[in-house]
Amino acid sequence: MPNRRSVYFYHNKDKEMVEKTQPLYDLAERYGFTIVKDFNQANIIVSIGDDGTFLQAVRKTGFREDCLYAGISVTGKLNLYCDFYIDQPSKIIEAMTNEKIEVRRYPTINVTVDKQTSFHCLNEFSIRSAIIKTFVMDVFIDDLHFETFRGDGIIVSTPTGSTAYNKSVNGAIVDPMLPSMQVSELASLNNNHYRTLGSPFILSGERTLILKVVQDGNDHPTMGMDNEALSIQHVKEIEINLSNKRIKTVKLKDNSFWEKVKRTFL
Repeated sequence: MPNRRSVYFYHNKDKEMVEKTQPLYDLAERYGFTIVKDFNQANIIVSIGDDGTFLQAVRKTGFREDCLYAGISVTGKLNLYCDFYIDQPSKIIEAMTNEKIEVRRYPTINVTVDKQTSFHCLNEFSIRSAIIKTFVMDVFIDDLHFETFRGDGIIVSTPTGSTAYNKSVNGAIVDPMLPSMQVSELASLNNNHYRTLGSPFILSGERTLILKVVQDGNDHPTMGMDNEALSIQHVKEIEINLSNKRIKTVKLKDNSFWEKVKRTFL
């Protein structure tokens, strides 16, 4: 890919990982890549670890749209975001130097808490009760009051995130080519006073989801943005919509999203 010669490697800095990644540094320099210490100067950002490392790499580098992200696995298996094994350096270099390489774009969601704090998620946003007690949220789709939820929490996932936390609560796996977000319940309580849909539902990327937390003493929920916790107290309202940001990754031959799903789960 022309003009993409500056690389930033994101990984743990413990001694074992530094030794394990050194051959990648050497290989990159040998092929004419410039290794930078400031990710803002990079055209390629490479995470080395697992899918969790990739999520952290994207978050810590600001969800950049003007660079290419790549994931390298050190766990002995490929994951959704890790397209390469660390012990296959030639395949990595081939992909990075191929001017005809295709790019895959992953959608993200934008989350705004109490109209003040905003952030993006590549996998999912989750909100859960922080104590051993259910909590109540009014769920709005655009301006429509859709339901009043009582239970342990709610997950809002991107299409790629549909294979993660969302899948573990029986959510559907969604093709990333569909601009959408999925809402899944965590242990909802359904009785004569509270009634929810009782199943995951998928919203168009044109929709806005609003969760209003009912202040009944349980107003310190645990919120997760991908694999990172968010500490905000007295949360009242959360607005979620599909973001215009798309994370670009390497699209390899015979490694489509559905081939990854098959490889991971079947």
